[in-house]
Amino acid sequence: MLFAIVIIIALSLVVIFFLLAPQKASGNMTDFAHCLKDKKAAFYGAFWCSHCQKTKAMFGASAKYLPYVECSTPDSQGQTDVCRLKGIVGYPTWIFADGSQLKGEVSLAQLEAKTGCVLGQ
Repeated sequence: MLFAIVIIIALSLVVIFFLLAPQKASGNMTDFAHCLKDKKAAFYGAFWCSHCQKTKAMFGASAKYLPYVECSTPDSQGQTDVCRLKGIVGYPTWIFADGSQLKGEVSLAQLEAKTGCVLGQ
């Protein structure tokens, strides 16, 4: 019984953390998202991609400011011309001003290192 209570409390704390963390950093995250766009980074993804959803979730309410390019057709059966021409084969894919790419889920630290944008100061 005690073990179940500890598990419930731990899960509750995790949920509270994830609900509050994006809100506390939203101003910094908004600036960070704008900086990524200014530095000509582009985030290629698909609405049905769970890794893309996790990437957006890192930015919380500021995700709407990301330099996001939707690659999926509305029926989720094809790819947009823009993404096909860029050679996007997996999601998420970040392409940077120097032409380099990062594929899959990337950390905020990786985005900082690739762009020079600084989060949270």
